[in-house]
Amino acid sequence: MPDMKKYDKILDALGNLLKDRTIQNISVSDIAKEAEIGKGSIYYYFPSKEAILDALIERNYEKPLQTAKNLAGQTEISPFTRMAMILQACRNSSAAFLNQNGTTAGAQTSAQDIAFLHQKYMNHLITELKPTLTEIIKQGIASDDIHFEYPAALAEIVLIVLAVKLDHTFLTVASEDSEDTIRGLVALLEKGTGVPQGSLNYLTVPVTEI
Repeated sequence: MPDMKKYDKILDALGNLLKDRTIQNISVSDIAKEAEIGKGSIYYYFPSKEAILDALIERNYEKPLQTAKNLAGQTEISPFTRMAMILQACRNSSAAFLNQNGTTAGAQTSAQDIAFLHQKYMNHLITELKPTLTEIIKQGIASDDIHFEYPAALAEIVLIVLAVKLDHTFLTVASEDSEDTIRGLVALLEKGTGVPQGSLNYLTVPVTEI
């Protein structure tokens, strides 16, 4: 049975090394040395360095993503309120990622390196949240609150726009430009789902509690 303390030590070791070194310059041996465990033990838990990185990203966003997934079962809350909470989870995850791997990155961390990390983060975010958001949209369709024929497609479009626009590694924009994009997304949601204009404006307001 895997030792979760050792598992976490491996992830912590990679996280520490990423603060001032590039991914390319970190080896499995380096991770083992930082974690103070044998190199062979690394391969007991992970088949490769990339697998360790994927697990680190998954752990970093486990809490906000799990909170978002829990919303799918809270049908007493309106679907659009739950969508607002999902959007805020995206914002929180993006901010956490930027703070940990962007603004605090060491001088040796290249823009290409950070972009690679962000790509992995975005893929994880979209993959994990799409089923949840799709389910909430389906519930809204069933309750006649949402009028749309392609819930999964709508969920994916929303998440891609948010993930890319809120990730300044790919698009360096002023905060007001990002806000304009979110307002445009809300307008499309209103038109596409058949709700009255302005009824989804609260989706643009950060949710402090989710």
